[in-house]
Amino acid sequence: MLIRSSTNRTIKDIRRLLRSKGSRAVLEGPNLLREALEAQCPLETVLMTPSFLERDEGAELAARLSRPPLLAEERILAGLTDADSPQGALAIVELERHGVSELPLQREGLYLYLDGIQDPGNLGALARVAEATDCVGLALAKGTVHPNHPRALRASAGSLLRVPIATSVSVREFNHHLRSISPRWLALEPKGGKDLYEGSWEGAWVLVLGAEGRGLSQTLFSVEGKDLPVEKLTIPLANTVESLNVTVAAAVALFEIRRSRS
Repeated sequence: MLIRSSTNRTIKDIRRLLRSKGSRAVLEGPNLLREALEAQCPLETVLMTPSFLERDEGAELAARLSRPPLLAEERILAGLTDADSPQGALAIVELERHGVSELPLQREGLYLYLDGIQDPGNLGALARVAEATDCVGLALAKGTVHPNHPRALRASAGSLLRVPIATSVSVREFNHHLRSISPRWLALEPKGGKDLYEGSWEGAWVLVLGAEGRGLSQTLFSVEGKDLPVEKLTIPLANTVESLNVTVAAAVALFEIRRSRS
């Protein structure tokens, strides 16, 4: 049966899901569908357009599903996707996000703590950089965009399906969880911090990133009435440039730390 109406029950359920922040998420496009299959994520519903299913890529993906995909007209699928160019496939997946106890402990590990990152694309890109640089996991403070946001998932190119991630985590909770590996905390600052290229990076580290413009909360590192020791890190830039996009800055720092460790 071909879904032709936007009032179809499945379509209405997906539209409601797009506005929620629960454990179910929408994956847009064949690339994310393939990544979900590779990661063995529990898929609930898969929609495809007839034209996509007729293509070799569509037939290959459909053959890997536990049950046949639902078919929907292209305009119906386009109305559900956030992407500029819908690619003929959409999936609903169960992506349960847990608390900080789910993040692995690694004595030489590198972690990201994200405070107030609002742009879903930035979150997805940060997750992709984190995976590329062997980060152990991501902890998201309250007020950070949810990792199941469709744009975040798309920008991550599958990383948000694989990288361990915890939501609504305070600095106190994260520091307590990591106490056995005694991490050092590091905050990127545009100026006045330790030069990135003069650092020593042994041991466990937590790199803290805040929203562009607002920056890090002034009270973020106040733990039980005391300020947590946090080292400031600065990427040396040409005098004409004041700062970098949060994702670019994180990528520069993480790749340099990874390079120096190897």
